Amino acid sequence: MQLTPEELVREFQDAVLELYFARKRIVLLEEENAGLRAHLAAALQPGSRPDDREPAPAAGQDAGQDAGQPQASG
Repeated sequence: MQLTPEELVREFQDAVLELYFARKRIVLLEEENAGLRAHLAAALQPGSRPDDREPAPAAGQDAGQDAGQPQASG
């Protein structure tokens, strides 16, 4: 199939327009990706989530005392 010069120009203009919008979409996706990576990095840092923190000592235990040692009474 052979195209006329006018059809070739129209096809070229369509391709340029598609490329323009594809590049705009790529920029938006890259920005979104950077934001998601930053959010993920913040979520993965130690201590950033409540379940990452050290558990509080059990009731009646001194935080500095070994849990295996009996407590002194009295």
